[in-house]
Amino acid sequence: MALLTVLIEGLLLLIILTVIYLILAYVFFRSEIKSALERDPAATSAIEIMLTYSGFHAIVTHGITHALYKARVPFLPRFLSQLGKLITGIEIHPGATIGKNLFIDHGMGVVIGETTIIGDNVTLFQGVTLGGTGKEKGKRHPTLGNNIVVGAGAKVLGNITIGDNVSIGANAVVVRDVPPNSTVVGVPGRIAKKEGKKILGINLDYTSLPDPLANSLERLQHEIDKIEAEMKDWHGNK
Repeated sequence: MALLTVLIEGLLLLIILTVIYLILAYVFFRSEIKSALERDPAATSAIEIMLTYSGFHAIVTHGITHALYKARVPFLPRFLSQLGKLITGIEIHPGATIGKNLFIDHGMGVVIGETTIIGDNVTLFQGVTLGGTGKEKGKRHPTLGNNIVVGAGAKVLGNITIGDNVSIGANAVVVRDVPPNSTVVGVPGRIAKKEGKKILGINLDYTSLPDPLANSLERLQHEIDKIEAEMKDWHGNK
């Protein structure tokens, strides 16, 4: 009987804590919930996101650890961030600065370094690394602008700046600044500008990302075919 009482009390406490969490998460992270609903076709409700989305849990955890970090509380921010990593599979250093409406889709393996700065309306897919390139001190992680999509497995490394309205393709490795309204693909990352056409808002269509290397090879093959045709005509006229 005593064991049953303890179980019931524990269940009631869990329910109360869950309700408190849902209320606080909805109040302080409403824009992130809205972003998940807009960008993830699998999302069905705010409650589902708050209870089951590891990316959302990582953002909430970072909100707490970042506040403690700015208050110069020792040890605890890093401890909580590592605890959050164990639960979510996402590592966000307490020192990272994150803007509004961040959406981390799936999220397993995402790493965000200490001096990273992320703007508004950014989407990160699983396996993304926003990291450094060595043991340099000071600002050593990237700065991302607004309305950016970073594809699965992409690495953005070093103290570089990614401009607004940029799409980074899956598995790209970016180590240089990227101007606004651009698309980056490949290893190392190559810029494929969309001339005269800005990327507005959030664009998740990875099937249409250009490949500048493939385009160059195609142009080269076209030139070779043209030269071969001219050589055949020349030999035929001799």
